[in-house]
Amino acid sequence: MAFDLTGHPHRRFNPLTRQWVLVSPHRNQRPWLGQMETVADDAQPSYDPACYMCPGNTRAAGVRNSDYKTTFVFDNDFPALLPDTPADNFDVNALLVARSEAGICRVVCFSPRHDLTIARMSVDELRPVVGLWAQQSQELASHKFVNYVQVFENRGAMMGASNPHPHGQIWASASVPDEPAKEQTAQQGYMATHHSCLLCDYLKIERERGERIIFENEHFAVLVPFWAVWPFETLVVARGHIGSLPGLLEQQKDGLADILKRLTSRYDRLFQISFPYSMGFHQSPTDGQAHPEWHLHAHFYPPLLRSATVRKFMVGYEMLGTPQRDITAESAAERLREMKESS
Repeated sequence: MAFDLTGHPHRRFNPLTRQWVLVSPHRNQRPWLGQMETVADDAQPSYDPACYMCPGNTRAAGVRNSDYKTTFVFDNDFPALLPDTPADNFDVNALLVARSEAGICRVVCFSPRHDLTIARMSVDELRPVVGLWAQQSQELASHKFVNYVQVFENRGAMMGASNPHPHGQIWASASVPDEPAKEQTAQQGYMATHHSCLLCDYLKIERERGERIIFENEHFAVLVPFWAVWPFETLVVARGHIGSLPGLLEQQKDGLADILKRLTSRYDRLFQISFPYSMGFHQSPTDGQAHPEWHLHAHFYPPLLRSATVRKFMVGYEMLGTPQRDITAESAAERLREMKESS
């Protein structure tokens, strides 16, 4: 019997993190007794006087927002990192180890309208968001203690978003967080061995095969990675070798806005709801060193599996062993390709 990726259980290797995921496509044949229904979105007003992100409203810290018309950024009133954290180490026999961590946390409001999401915004409305991400990444990197800038969005209450107003966050930290640190090690190792960029080479293979590519434009491609863990996980990869958001040219920022609109629109149409996800950009560290190995990309991690109410959980074997999925990356890409994009 010949091995078949579409029918036999197997492990797939993630070269960016050097970790494995167990894929069990045969499990899609098991009986499913759960419900498979859609859920109507809760209607939101275009302006909410109780929302601390809407224009002109007062936040918990007593600061009043400006009457902004496009995007708006402010220091998080309840930050996870503080810029004045004193440098110190704690170490007891190399068993109880801690390091102080300084940083800056900011909130980015994508739109003054309370009722929008990225999928519901136009490309022209999204373009200032991309520009602000790049500008903030560069400005935060200018702080001497900042060595990494993480841009991300948690979309929907299912992903822990505390406010439906369209927004994301930017955390600038003194150390490189674990996930980009693993990717940095992998990209450095690949470049040292192959004398080329890991994601450049990977994207070339994916574009040649076409199985997991969802769509692309001149500057970015969207695909379900071969090693995907979440059911409809996607990877947004710059088609040119660019290390960071500030490195994007103006036309590439236009292209990224277009990609984000088209991808999130497809997500919304998959189960006919405002699709929840966690999304974030991985970019070059800001430690003052050259990082030719780094290739700008964004991860989308949505939890929904079969419907608006059936989600993927990391439990049992996945918490104790390794992540596992039933739907293959190829079938997930096909489902997303079938979705029509909204205008």
